[in-house]
Amino acid sequence: MRRRVVVTGLGAITPVGNDLATTWQGLLDGKSGGALITKFDASDFKVKFACEVKGFDVGLYMDRKEAKRADLYTQYAMGAAVQAMTDAGLASGGFVPEECGVIIGSGIGGLATMEEQHTVYMTSGNRRISPFFVPMYIADIAAGVVSMRFGAKGPNFATISACSTSAHAIGEAFRTIRYGDADVMIAGGSEAAVLPMAIGGFGNMTALSERNDSPATASRPFDATRDGFVLGEGAGVVVLEALEHAVRRGARIYGEVVGYGATGDAYHLTGQPEAHEGLQRAMRRALRDAELAPTAVDYINAHGTSTPLNDPNEIKAIKAVFGDHARTLSVSSTKSATGHMLGAAGGVEFIACALAMRDGMIPPTINYSTPDPECDLDITPNVPKARTVEVALSNSSGFGGHNVSIALRRWHE
Repeated sequence: MRRRVVVTGLGAITPVGNDLATTWQGLLDGKSGGALITKFDASDFKVKFACEVKGFDVGLYMDRKEAKRADLYTQYAMGAAVQAMTDAGLASGGFVPEECGVIIGSGIGGLATMEEQHTVYMTSGNRRISPFFVPMYIADIAAGVVSMRFGAKGPNFATISACSTSAHAIGEAFRTIRYGDADVMIAGGSEAAVLPMAIGGFGNMTALSERNDSPATASRPFDATRDGFVLGEGAGVVVLEALEHAVRRGARIYGEVVGYGATGDAYHLTGQPEAHEGLQRAMRRALRDAELAPTAVDYINAHGTSTPLNDPNEIKAIKAVFGDHARTLSVSSTKSATGHMLGAAGGVEFIACALAMRDGMIPPTINYSTPDPECDLDITPNVPKARTVEVALSNSSGFGGHNVSIALRRWHE
């Protein structure tokens, strides 16, 4: 027996806002999170800008002593999780501990801790390595820390699938509730990789935009002049509940998760097959799981990375799945504003789908100026669009050939 699963809480720490309301308003206003890097001296790097989280106050979410023993990615995860649980009305309880779980992932984990402790090792020797190094660095620790914060004793683990990480987390949380292994799940992803190793590594593989003279306009999905993604950071976390559990306690419901499709490309470390066949299958699986026809979908929050390869491939995949209906869809990439938040991207983009559904507003793809003939669908250029959204898809893909599509439907009592 498959239980119905609804969304009751949302939390976001992003380059355009440190809470849900500010982030959503920033997306609708076309605010860009892109700016020159302030977290380290990037003057000697090929790429000198990113979409950083600005003014984050960990003291709002964690004890200062506890925060010192947590990498920034864990701090972001805790911030978004506290927001989501507060939004859901569950921050102080209201659930059976054994029936509440956590799936929060990170594509990279505690990279800042790794950089710092490797420097300690190289300069001062192995005896100076912090005893907190391992639990600060590993990518599952955010899920563990969040579970301890809320006393959540149900299923607890991290997904790691590069830029599909938090989409996989939400999808697996959906299944966990659907098949009766929990009543409540805290799910999403977090990333804090605006650091020398990430900027240098992504930059040297020519994945990043090099528009150092215009950071705010560098992330330009679907635009003919796009030249790479802009590295972002932050966290997106949601609370999912079994429908009967949410109704019983009178919870406010954002929407119902109705489908989840996950596939692999088996093709290339960082590239995609023509017309992104793997993403096509993920979308088809999500629709089949939801028992929805393609014509039921109103909005797709695209993976939309602003790279020369991904964007036309994703458009081709959408056309292949939706046929003539593709021309009537609204599509947008919120990465144009937030940059690519890596393991946190899918969580934030799922949240954007839920809020688009709530408010009847499609967030825009900003920085769009030069049409690309290969990206010829309605990508909601530059300004938001009023539209009733009954069904939305959130698409994610990641290095290694990982693909996820999640279907969210408007809640009707």
